[in-house]
Amino acid sequence: MNSRIWALTAACALSGVRLAAQSTSEEGAPVGLQSHVVFTRYSSLSSAAEIIHRVLSPLEAQRVTQAASRGGKSLEGQPLDLTKERFSLYVPRRSPPQGYSLLVFVSPYDDARVPLDWISTLDRHGMIFVTAARSGNTANVFDRREPLALLGAVNVVGRYAIDAQRVYVAGFSGGARVAERLAIGYPELFRGGLLLAGSDPIGDAHLPLPPADVFARFQESGRLVYASGSRDDYHLAEDAVSRQSMPKWCMFDIGGSSIPGLGHELPDGAALDRLLDDLDAPRFPNPEKLTECRAQLAAALDAALRGVQDLAHAGRLGKARDALGKLDARFGGLAAPRSVELADSLNTST
Repeated sequence: MNSRIWALTAACALSGVRLAAQSTSEEGAPVGLQSHVVFTRYSSLSSAAEIIHRVLSPLEAQRVTQAASRGGKSLEGQPLDLTKERFSLYVPRRSPPQGYSLLVFVSPYDDARVPLDWISTLDRHGMIFVTAARSGNTANVFDRREPLALLGAVNVVGRYAIDAQRVYVAGFSGGARVAERLAIGYPELFRGGLLLAGSDPIGDAHLPLPPADVFARFQESGRLVYASGSRDDYHLAEDAVSRQSMPKWCMFDIGGSSIPGLGHELPDGAALDRLLDDLDAPRFPNPEKLTECRAQLAAALDAALRGVQDLAHAGRLGKARDALGKLDARFGGLAAPRSVELADSLNTST
């Protein structure tokens, strides 16, 4: 790891959250490097039930919910106690006229680090940087990493004047995989994701698609920028697979490129500057192309559902359940609620 770049500076429901012109900084809100920051604002976006709804496939979400119910547990509350969590921030001293941009960073490490080499770039972009402690690769994704990133965003938005069109989530290595899930699953909050040396293809059990209305918003206004080092062959290959999966699911606004001479390490401030320029330059999809692609997906989903129903009608219930499991992994939230209704029907059949 490049210690010069990854230096630790130790000193250093959208409802109710104000964005863009409607948001004003609290008087005396601190700027510069800040560490051990405690936030107090919660959001319905970060509830356990909402995270499960957005990032798990419908049948997997149903299994998790039913298991919790059998155990007498509720998923309606927050998975975190913010009084016990700590964040690090960097806030440029000058706010752009339209408000700050925001980069929520998911680290692979447990300490909350602000890369010192990035500060001048953050200043240039008028960008606030926030990252959570105890959110590394060993932390639970659903109980800690995702809600910490969401609540980091919600609290910064509530504290500073933020341009809602420039709120992004980023991550490095394993943190980039979490950032990708958040960019796809929360497009009303994050307008794009910066994936540094870590990514996954979408449309399988490992990274299910979110509910149809959420995914439609991601297709229309989301953006993903990929960046791995030119000497990081493993993650370059992963990026290629992930990038190739996106147009298959009607996601066309993708950018980024390899970073010359870099291994599996963070980019320096100059490279980050170029990546943020790319992130700030969305290329909106051609409406006709998007409509045609969505129609093809809808036809494929209908055919897959009919295939499960035909197996069930033929009395081949085991085969039907297997086919439904594959459909759930492939189409995820796009198949709800029909996939759940079909699962219930199969489970009551003899």
